Amino acid sequence: MTVPKISQKRDKAATGVEAGRHVLRLVETAPMREKGTSGADLSSADLSSAGKPRPPVHVADTRDRKHLTEREVELLYQGAKGYGMHGARDALMIWIAYRHGLRVGELCGLRWGAHIDFDSGTIRCERLKHGIDSVHPLGERELRGLRQLQKKGGRYVFTNRDGAPVTELGFRKTLARIGATIPALADLRVHPHMLRHATGYAQANRGMDTRSLQHFLGHRRIENTEKYTAMSATRFDKVWD
Repeated sequence: MTVPKISQKRDKAATGVEAGRHVLRLVETAPMREKGTSGADLSSADLSSAGKPRPPVHVADTRDRKHLTEREVELLYQGAKGYGMHGARDALMIWIAYRHGLRVGELCGLRWGAHIDFDSGTIRCERLKHGIDSVHPLGERELRGLRQLQKKGGRYVFTNRDGAPVTELGFRKTLARIGATIPALADLRVHPHMLRHATGYAQANRGMDTRSLQHFLGHRRIENTEKYTAMSATRFDKVWD
């Protein structure tokens, strides 16, 4: 008669219970901080002088912002003037894009004969994306810079050292590099469209009505403009007056 062999495998349920007890013992021995945070999970950089966990820093809150403030645009402009061999050109590109809410393609496509009129002191803004064209006055800072650039000749307003127009990609890279050199902008991903958004918010804060702002930015649909006036910091200034 053959005696059946008894399996040497451990009971799975029992193994699970033992594992659970083992984990429980580990948790019980670890010192606990506020809100159940184990001290083993916190480095010294995570703790304040009182030994309590520091509040989380929400870096994405600034890096995801899609516009610049008026002060930040000025910092970018001043920083560009001393950056690289084309500092004056890059600073002027930043300022003109901001003053007229230009998209990067509209900015790089500016031509002397078609868009800049020194006699009337104006710039013709030809909008992309089926936008509405308009004519804006040029400020003294812009006129000074444009007259200096015009001495170089050429068809396009903003050109590289070879005389070719500055490309959209080239300006994007340059703007990002300039932004990275300015401490106040270090947490922002600076890109050209932030200048156009800066225009919308700045003019809304200055009291420009939605319809005028729509035509200033060249929006065909007023719904695209309403976000600026809806978020205006001054719209509720006199609520309690």
